[in-house]
Amino acid sequence: MINQFRNLNPINLLLLFAYTFFMRMAIFADPPAQLNFEFLEPYTKFFIQIPVQNTFSPIGNAFFAAIIIYVQAILFNRVVNNHGLLNKPGFLPALLYVTAAGLFMPFLVLSPTLICNFLLIWIMDKFLKVGKSPNALMIMFDIGMIIAIGTLIYFPFIVMLVMIWFTLLLYRSFNGREWMAGLVGFLTIFFFVWVFYYWNDNLSMFYKIWLPLANKFPSVFKINYNDYLVLVPVLVMMVLAMIQLRENFFRSFISTRKAFQMLFIMFLVAIISVYTKPDFSLYHFLLCVPPGSVLLAYYFSNARKRWFYESLFLILVFAIQYFLFV
Repeated sequence: MINQFRNLNPINLLLLFAYTFFMRMAIFADPPAQLNFEFLEPYTKFFIQIPVQNTFSPIGNAFFAAIIIYVQAILFNRVVNNHGLLNKPGFLPALLYVTAAGLFMPFLVLSPTLICNFLLIWIMDKFLKVGKSPNALMIMFDIGMIIAIGTLIYFPFIVMLVMIWFTLLLYRSFNGREWMAGLVGFLTIFFFVWVFYYWNDNLSMFYKIWLPLANKFPSVFKINYNDYLVLVPVLVMMVLAMIQLRENFFRSFISTRKAFQMLFIMFLVAIISVYTKPDFSLYHFLLCVPPGSVLLAYYFSNARKRWFYESLFLILVFAIQYFLFV
């Protein structure tokens, strides 16, 4: 299967579509009695009303989530190929995106993070353009506005602001205007939010939006380790990808090296941002799927022993299906 998706063959679009639903057959086989879809944060619902909470049946919810994942995988694949992050263009990024987006049951339904991944893929594309642009001022401003929109959907997305400065450190020499542009873009969106709250005499509610930023990172997690055994093959692949990256690091283009450093930091930031949501659901970690999928795709793009990498991928798919059904 890996070999098939290493090529940029149009038939892979059909195979990927079928694979997307295959990875979600557990929820179609035994759908929950009810699924609620909270699209926006409470502070956003104050001025934007989108009544979608009970619009979809459980099957409809899972179906539209699968369609969204498929569309995101195609967009994600295009970004990775356009920026030449792998040895050659193919559909491996899309394949690994769909696979990673099916790891846990909460990943299989509509959620705020699923919607935010459209924005995260867009941000990744813009970050990867920073090193190729003579002036990153407008790119940073746009990214700041995109992060603000994501924050209106799901508050932990705000932590992606730090990626603006990490990316500038990686790609460009210091320019104060570029460093401020992203923050200005972010504040532009929230200035209009502030105005709306002010007009409605609810400024106290506006200030409460930012309280989660003062949360302490949780020192204790209640974890059922059996639920996370599916991550073992993923961790093996990530380690192999790191080894592969290390071996090829100085043989790669400088832009490619910086791109993977940026994506790795984004992966960590997506994990750390959980601290802003003490009552988080497992779907939060969907934000790790885009940067993590690039690292996985890099391993499979460079792996040479076919029997090994094909077997490893099949073990991952089997493990996902097993833990989704049990």
